Amino acid sequence: MIVQDVINHLEALAPLSYAEDFDNVGLLVGDKTAKLTGVLVTLDTLETVIDEAISKKCNLIVSFHPIIFKGLKKLTGKTYVERVVIKAIQHNIAIYSMHTALDNTFQGVNNMICNTLELENKQILIPQNGTIKKLTTYVPKNEADTLRTALFNAGAGHIGNYDNCSFNVEGTAHLRVTMHRLQQLAIKEKPIPRLKPKLP
Repeated sequence: MIVQDVINHLEALAPLSYAEDFDNVGLLVGDKTAKLTGVLVTLDTLETVIDEAISKKCNLIVSFHPIIFKGLKKLTGKTYVERVVIKAIQHNIAIYSMHTALDNTFQGVNNMICNTLELENKQILIPQNGTIKKLTTYVPKNEADTLRTALFNAGAGHIGNYDNCSFNVEGTAHLRVTMHRLQQLAIKEKPIPRLKPKLP
């Protein structure tokens, strides 16, 4: 397993497109192709967290808050942010931040807070663009339930306080093969002429 394998799981849970424009999420430090030795999860990537990762032989730190929020112009070790980044690089430790990408996912931080407070009638106050995707597919009627179940089991069908959401319409397909396709078929089906040997 490599660092990217963990990143794939994290981004399936909280896609980076869910993050706010001002945020700095994703892989901030390190090599995504490095072989994974261990993962350390933290709220903030402090110097003590880097030391803990070193002692526990973890080469990936998954943090909520990004250690690099604004651009770094120097890496001299003057600030704790610079020291963290320098030490992480020296010890081949990758740092990945989730922050508002995790905030804005339906099963993320805010949802857990609402559940802890036992809130009812939950709704998104400021919907984030791109957090809802529509999947349109066509399937034989007798396979519709099987497909829906598979999609729901994979995590599809969540809208706000509802799950297993789908919209189904029966219909009859009408189509006509284009002239271009007919020409392609004619070319493919055209018999290959056999060459007759010319006898003297």
